[in-house]
Amino acid sequence: MARGDLVAVALADDVGLGIVVVATGRSFTLACDAPSDVVAAIDAELRPRWVFWSIDTASMLVRHGVRVATCWDIAAVHRLLYGGWRADPARVWAVAHDLALDAMPTEAPFDLFHQELLAGDDPEDPVRPDGHLSPEWANGRWSRSVVRLGRWAELAAVVTLVQRARLVEIEDRPRAMLTARSESTAELLCAALAFDGLPMRRRVAEELIAAFVGPRPSNEVEAQAQRDDRDAAVLACVPGADDLDLRSPGQVKSLLRRVGIEVPDTRGWRLEGMRDAHPVVDALLVWRKAERVATTYGYAWLDAHLGADERLRGAWSGSDGSAGRMTASAGLHNMPADMRGAVIAESGHVFVRADLGQIEPRVLAVVSGDRALAAATQDDDLYAPIAQQLGADRPTAKVAVLGAMYGQTTGRGAHVAGRLEMAYPIAMKFLRDADRSAQGSRDLRTYGGRLINVGSTNANDVDEREMRRIAAARGRYGRNAMVQGAAAELFKMWAVLIRARSAVLGAQIVLCLHDEVLVHVRTEHGLTLAALVVDALDEAAHGWAPDRSVRFVADVSVVERWSDAKA
Repeated sequence: MARGDLVAVALADDVGLGIVVVATGRSFTLACDAPSDVVAAIDAELRPRWVFWSIDTASMLVRHGVRVATCWDIAAVHRLLYGGWRADPARVWAVAHDLALDAMPTEAPFDLFHQELLAGDDPEDPVRPDGHLSPEWANGRWSRSVVRLGRWAELAAVVTLVQRARLVEIEDRPRAMLTARSESTAELLCAALAFDGLPMRRRVAEELIAAFVGPRPSNEVEAQAQRDDRDAAVLACVPGADDLDLRSPGQVKSLLRRVGIEVPDTRGWRLEGMRDAHPVVDALLVWRKAERVATTYGYAWLDAHLGADERLRGAWSGSDGSAGRMTASAGLHNMPADMRGAVIAESGHVFVRADLGQIEPRVLAVVSGDRALAAATQDDDLYAPIAQQLGADRPTAKVAVLGAMYGQTTGRGAHVAGRLEMAYPIAMKFLRDADRSAQGSRDLRTYGGRLINVGSTNANDVDEREMRRIAAARGRYGRNAMVQGAAAELFKMWAVLIRARSAVLGAQIVLCLHDEVLVHVRTEHGLTLAALVVDALDEAAHGWAPDRSVRFVADVSVVERWSDAKA
C-alpha cells in the first residue's frame, strides 16, 4: 500500500486482522493477539485513510492506545448520503446494492419452524443468495476467525467504492467528497472524546450542586425533604397554594393565575420576561434551576458519569441523524452554565476555549451566495452593518436575521422583514426555497451534501388545518436545517483540523458543544494552541468556502476553568 491509500480493516482482539487496499483489491490477513499494534505500525509508517464500518473500530483502537490520523467511516458516509441515523452494516449493504430494506433477513432460532438458511446458503459466506448480508455476520460474528475478518474487510472495501461513486454523482454538491472525509474523521474525534472525558473536579461539582439543592441526601426521606423545602419556597409566595404540584405545567399556570398572571404556557423564556411581575415568578425560575440540577445534574449524575480520574464521560456521535450536528450523552451537551465552574483543567494544564462567532448568518452568506450579506461578514460584528442597512438598531437586526433562518414571522424583528428582503434578496430567496421544498415534502441537501429527510404526512390522517400546521413546521425545519447542517459541516472540519494540528502539542479536544470547542493542553502551550486554533479556522474556511468572500471569526481564550471563558 502507498501513503494515503484507502485501506479497509477488520480486527478483533486475540484473533487478528484483515486488510484490503480498496483501489487494488489486494488483501492479507494476519493472526495475532494484538491487531491494534499492527494498525498503529502501519499508520505511523504510511498514514493510510483507514476504512471502518463504524465508530466501533475507532473506539476499539483508542482503548488500546492507538489514534489513527484519518479514516473513511462507512456509517458516517451512509448518513451523509441518505440522511437519518440508522447505519448498521445490513442496512448499509442493502442500500449500496439497491436491495429492498423490508426484505432484510433477521436472525432467528434455527429449528424446524425457523429455517433461516436459504437454498445454497454457506455459513462462511457473508452474502446470502438473495444478495443481503447474512444476519450472523451482520450481527458481529464476522470476528470469529481471521478468515472472516478478511472477508469483512473485503465487504467494507466494496461498500466504500459504491459510496464514493454516489458522492460524485450528487448534483451541484462538489464538496460532498470533502464532507465525507471530514465527517469520517469526526468519528475518530468522537471516539477520543468518549474515552478521554471532560476534566471535572468532583469536590467543586458537589459544592455547586449543594448550593442549589442542599447536601447529598443519605436516603430517600432526606431527598424528599429537600424537594419539599424547594417547593415551599415558591408556594409560600401565593397564599393557599400549598396543594399545587410545581412539576405540572397546568398547575403552575393555575398558580400564576391566582396572582393575576395569564400565560399560554410556562416556558422559561416567557417567564423570564415577567420576572418583576410578582415575587412568585422569580421564585419559580430559581426553583426550576434547582430542580433541573437535582433531577438531571445532581449527585446521581456525578456518580453515574464522573470517573475516579475526575473525567466526565458520555457516548459521542458525529451526527444527530437530522441536520448533522455532533451529539453526546451524559448531559455533556446540555450542562447548565452554573456547573461549568467545576470543569477545571488538570494541574499544569489550561483550556483553550474557542467559539465561532455569529456562525449561522456567516454560513448563510456562503451557502446562498449573497454578496451583500458576505460583505457584512467582514465586520467582527456583522449585525452592526446589517442594522445600518436595515435602518434598525442592532438587537432588532439580529432578531430579524435569526427569525428569517428559523421561519419566525412575528415578534421584534418582523417589522423590518421587508427591508431584510430588499437588502439581502439572494439569501432570503435561498431560505424561502428551502422552506417551500420542505413544505412540499421534498428532501433537501446541505451545502456539503448531507441529505435532509423532510418526511411527509398522509392527508387522510389529519384535517386541512392540521396539514397546514405540519407543512409550516416542515418549512421552518427545512430552512433552518440547511443553515444548521452546513454550519455543522464547517464546525467539524475545523475541529478535525484542530485535532490534527495540535497533536504535536499533546493537546486533547475534550468538548465540542454546538459551535464551541474546548481543548486541554499543558500550560506552556496554551498561547501557541490558541494561535493554532485561529489558523485552523482560516484553513477550514478556505477549504469549505474557497473564494474567501465570507469572513469567519472565533472568540478564543486561555482559561483554567470553563466558566472563566467569555459566555
